[in-house]
Amino acid sequence: MNSTSPHDWDLVVVGASFAGAACALAAAQYGLRVCVLERKDDPGARLHTTGILVKEVVEQTWLRRIPATLLQRVEQVRLYAPNLRSVCLAAPGYYFMTTDTPNVLRWLAGELRTNGVDLRLGQSFTQAHRHGDGWDVAGAGRTRYLVGADGACSRVAQRTGLGSVRDFLYGVEQEFAGAGLPEGRALHCFASRRYAPGYIGWAAQNPTGVQVGLAVRHDPARARQPDMEGFLAHVRDMIGLPAALKPGATRAGLIPCGPVKGALTAPGVVLTGDAAGIVSPLSAGGIHASWRQGWTVGDAVGLHLRGRGPAVEAVAAQAVPHSRGKRMLRWAMDHLQLDWPMDLMLQSGMVRRAAEQIYFHRRGLRMDR
Repeated sequence: MNSTSPHDWDLVVVGASFAGAACALAAAQYGLRVCVLERKDDPGARLHTTGILVKEVVEQTWLRRIPATLLQRVEQVRLYAPNLRSVCLAAPGYYFMTTDTPNVLRWLAGELRTNGVDLRLGQSFTQAHRHGDGWDVAGAGRTRYLVGADGACSRVAQRTGLGSVRDFLYGVEQEFAGAGLPEGRALHCFASRRYAPGYIGWAAQNPTGVQVGLAVRHDPARARQPDMEGFLAHVRDMIGLPAALKPGATRAGLIPCGPVKGALTAPGVVLTGDAAGIVSPLSAGGIHASWRQGWTVGDAVGLHLRGRGPAVEAVAAQAVPHSRGKRMLRWAMDHLQLDWPMDLMLQSGMVRRAAEQIYFHRRGLRMDR
């Protein structure tokens, strides 16, 4: 610690998942005093993420260092209509990576410590009070900057008066350890108003087995649980998952699919990741955008405290993606989703363009029956 500083830390980050880790690692590159609070004793436990990575995050960020044994390459998307007819989509040179997600997050915790970050597992954030030009964080001490990377229902946001996410999906994902899909090089995506109103179901091969998930639009006034049992019965034969095979682990939770309502920043405090609504409003994919924005915030802290950059709060606000086109598609999925048009038009130009927007970021597609 620097005894001449009025602060114990330059940066305290709450949450050690992708956005929080990115923020902490970026700041640590400037030699700052960085502390990360993570409420879980094991960063790989009780996950709320599918852990699927897009090509850009694998090739262009710190995550390119993930050990190859924790990754499984997926090069296609097989898209199913409600009647289970399907098309196979691919973009030349593009791929996804499924992951052994619990061990990826444990590896990421090791990266934090290797790079000089004080990672405090099993320590929850409870309260913070403004103190001079920084914050006094209960149990951690005084910090110049506080970053909330603590999920969609951020306690940092609540305690510091920042905004919150209001739009959610509710997702459930089951892991079938040791299982294999006959078409393991594809991400299987299922459109169905019956099973996944407002979203999709999915199945994918990962390094340790098969992950099968389902999410529905969350309405607090009429909350419903995804019908995983019915969904599995509906798709098992299509993906080649034996009926006798039982899941070894289940994870579930709210998935943000909209922006923060209210302020994203205040003097000395910033939200990032799910806490900041940094997700695609349509696909709810967020690892790439969260990592990028988290890293931008941490880098801005480092530059500013070294006297070489603008105010952190302004940089953080500018780094939030807007996704206007995807918000329009989100509205359509919420209000116009029907099964019979998808059954009829699976191979139409309109559906191809929508798939291109969702999965391949407007890249040209190759489609096979």
